[in-house]
Amino acid sequence: MKFLDQFSKLKNIRYDSFKKTFEICEKRNLKIIVETGTSRGKIKFFFFKKHNWKDGMSTIMFAEYAKNKNGFLHTCDISKKNINAAKIFTKKFSDYIDYNVVDSVSFLNKFSNKIDLLYLDSLDGHDSDMASKHQLEEIKSSLNKLHYDSLVLLDDKGTKTKFSITFLLQNNFHILYETKYQVLLSKNKSLD
Repeated sequence: MKFLDQFSKLKNIRYDSFKKTFEICEKRNLKIIVETGTSRGKIKFFFFKKHNWKDGMSTIMFAEYAKNKNGFLHTCDISKKNINAAKIFTKKFSDYIDYNVVDSVSFLNKFSNKIDLLYLDSLDGHDSDMASKHQLEEIKSSLNKLHYDSLVLLDDKGTKTKFSITFLLQNNFHILYETKYQVLLSKNKSLD
């Protein structure tokens, strides 16, 4: 996956887990991605937006993967400002993205398709208990949309994942890959 090379930046502290996720997605032919908490970048000089690699810039990576694999990304965020920033970063991939300004739990409850890759990164982790409870509700809302080969990538390990990892493990998911920042799970234990 040559397109990933451009995202291997010193500041992209989540690169290794995204790389592993995309490698497994490719082997399993996974194409439908749902992301909660869109990339927002950061503002510099009041108007100019640039990539914020410490946040991982997941939306642009998912969008490029979707384009390369003829897949589709559904991204949601409660902030219109964040969605608008993501639209700027992903403009050239807009044919492969559905942008949604809505609460993630509500979005997942209404989402009617199967999910190949679920990426959960909504809410900031300043209130760890609240963020962890929210992530658990996201998992519960999406559980019936996940299949045997689906991947679930949880961001902000330890800050937002207090309840969701245990819940997923109790529902026959297995940890496939783990870093300081993220945890990747699936019902299928194989890395293929």
